[in-house]
Amino acid sequence: MFKKDKYVLGEKLGRTTLDLMELLIMASYADKAEKNIFLNRANAKLELLKTLVRLAEEIKAINTKKYLLLQEKLQETGRMLGGWMRSLK
Repeated sequence: MFKKDKYVLGEKLGRTTLDLMELLIMASYADKAEKNIFLNRANAKLELLKTLVRLAEEIKAINTKKYLLLQEKLQETGRMLGGWMRSLK
């Protein structure tokens, strides 16, 4: 993989992380009806982030140790997000 491609992937990871944070903050201030919309979007961003991190490890943009740490954090975030979504039903 070219250095430029790794840079682009890193930029995409950064943007996706910021988008996810923005959606979670917006959900925390939204009313119940809007909260579901923001949380569903956040869930989709989280899945994209998991995929991008997996891709980064596959192309050796991050090492396996870093990958495992990130996946653990993303799984924990997913459990928390899922719990929040279930609490609204």
